[in-house]
Amino acid sequence: MSVLVVDVGTSGVRAAVVRPDASVEHVHYREVLPSTPAPGFVEFDAREMADAALDVAAAALAEAGAVDAVGIADQRSSTIVWDRATGEPVGPGVGWQDLRTVGMCLGLQAQGIRVAPNVSATKLAFLLDMADSERTRDLCFGTVDTWVAWTLSKGSLHVTDLSNAAVTGMFRSDGSDWSEPTLEALRVPPSVLPTVVDSSGVVGEALALPGSPPIAGIAGDQQASLIGQGCVRPGQAKITFGTGGMLDLCLGDRRPAFEMRGEAGCFPIVAWRIGGHITWGIEAFMLTAGQAVEWLRDDIGVISSSAESAHVAARCDNTGDVWFVPALLGMGTPAWDFGARGTLVGMTRGTGRPEVVRAVLEGVAHRGADLVDAAEADTGMSIGALRVDGGMSANPVFVQALADATQRSVELSPVTEATTLGAAFLAGMAVGVWKNTDDVARVWSPRAVVEPARHTDRERWYAARERAQGWVPELSSLDF
Repeated sequence: MSVLVVDVGTSGVRAAVVRPDASVEHVHYREVLPSTPAPGFVEFDAREMADAALDVAAAALAEAGAVDAVGIADQRSSTIVWDRATGEPVGPGVGWQDLRTVGMCLGLQAQGIRVAPNVSATKLAFLLDMADSERTRDLCFGTVDTWVAWTLSKGSLHVTDLSNAAVTGMFRSDGSDWSEPTLEALRVPPSVLPTVVDSSGVVGEALALPGSPPIAGIAGDQQASLIGQGCVRPGQAKITFGTGGMLDLCLGDRRPAFEMRGEAGCFPIVAWRIGGHITWGIEAFMLTAGQAVEWLRDDIGVISSSAESAHVAARCDNTGDVWFVPALLGMGTPAWDFGARGTLVGMTRGTGRPEVVRAVLEGVAHRGADLVDAAEADTGMSIGALRVDGGMSANPVFVQALADATQRSVELSPVTEATTLGAAFLAGMAVGVWKNTDDVARVWSPRAVVEPARHTDRERWYAARERAQGWVPELSSLDF
């Protein structure tokens, strides 16, 4: 038995086939990059995304043969609106990083409705205002998972799973249904909304693919990564280090007591819903992770490739008390300071290229430790070993720095993108490839474990982090 996964990230679409032993085969990838037509705007071509999903899925199936189920993982909160009859998008897809609706979010706060500009709520209102100001057209709204399911089913499915719906900003905090007050404030007709389904369970057929395999698993990327790394028991946590960094912690049956954000800056999430039963989690978020390495490579030319960062950093044993705070787009958990800015302090005449590169890698590692501290503070749980995936998990200097900063064992995902495994596990459980989440936990195994090798000066880190905060006071005053 095997599962086809279609995994749509921020920069491209991947398809792969996952076997019962959790091996990943027949990987095909197509780049679909977002555009930035104006400052704060992030858009993508939904039709190009749909075509890419069909192409890579067909290519994987052509090599692998028939599969038993299809799983979908996606970048969360990116928003698409299309015509139900024609299936054509009525405007650009609006990416989760898009900030054009900040003013709308502030206006809603005055009405007692709190939504952040990165979730779908105000993005949907914007697209509806642009395409259907009178709200008379028969339109469909979807996050990327909804759009992919619609595409694979040839328009027969208009669905989303609860892990995606719960982070649109339009769902009740208890995970029970769409929030009527929010929909009314945004003038969102219920008819445009997708049906909310379980994260694991057959919802229909992928009629656009050979053999029409059942679509049986759907999850947002971070939730997929959580189960994809076998974090199915309360207290288990993972961090994905991609462009940004997200720590997700499995809580089990218990929803966090705080409504929107804990005192340490974490958010409640629905990890997944299976058989109508919700597994809860919390998420801590850093806005800059791998992007700091990209900055070294693309903007200041200190390295020629991301992989080179490890080789350059390894030329020195320590940074010589140089500290880098990766706040290029502001700072997330715990401070949530949109006016914070990247900061490099402690340089002397003796500071060289290796020290600066190592400082960047260690700065991201310390931000990872910040997320661990925040998750423990907001849940009262103790995180043991830390499971890690994402592009930076392939960097040995960074991984060692993370183990040192957190003083925890770091277990590396067997595949760089654990989202693919997670979507496969959810779909596979629905058709019998795996029995349940305990079976999933047993099949997961890290490719390597890195232990702490030294203690780091967290107090020195806190001092550097404080210098980065409040640099743009007007943005620092914003709170969503």
